[in-house]
Amino acid sequence: MIHFNTYKHIIWDWNGTLLDDLELCVSLINNILTERNLPELSKEAYQNIFTFPVIDYYKEAGLNFETESFEEVGRIWMDGYEENKHTCHVMRGAKNFLAKIKSLHIRQSVLSAYSQHTLVEIIKSHGLLDYFDHVKGLDHIYATSKVGLGKELMAALQLQEGEALLIGDTLHDKDVALEIGADCILVAKGHQSFERLTASGVPVFHSLEEVLPYL
Repeated sequence: MIHFNTYKHIIWDWNGTLLDDLELCVSLINNILTERNLPELSKEAYQNIFTFPVIDYYKEAGLNFETESFEEVGRIWMDGYEENKHTCHVMRGAKNFLAKIKSLHIRQSVLSAYSQHTLVEIIKSHGLLDYFDHVKGLDHIYATSKVGLGKELMAALQLQEGEALLIGDTLHDKDVALEIGADCILVAKGHQSFERLTASGVPVFHSLEEVLPYL
């Protein structure tokens, strides 16, 4: 059972948790694969191999970084994402969820592997920036681990172990939560499947709307 009123702070992942960008991300990797005469991924296949750091998922998809650089592929992917990110919407129920948390006087922040300057921009474009005390993203575009950022955030918020709840959509979010001393729940509407997430040992939900009754 989850008791939100026991937490001082909710830490949100962005991509795949608050922002519904799964279809865009699958389309972008398939464009890259097609250009290299590699088989495309179905949504289910993508969810079954996506991981952090993303270089590992790229390799699993069939990309060969002995013949081209990861940095170049990452740049191609990110250019496509930035060009098309306006087609993505926030998750169904996300705004209601954020508003409900705010009404409970629980503070909220975003912790993301997305690049910092574009992270703030896209959150603002969806009218959500005012919900968050802190927005923490990486200082590059290559979606590596966000453990270090998470530790910085916990220190800035002066939170002790168990005082924060991290809500994400990947096993990496669970690992981050463990490293920074936060509790965790996962929502399987993003980049990894429900079946993969259930191996995490933390509560897993099919959608944010499924979590709402616990508020």
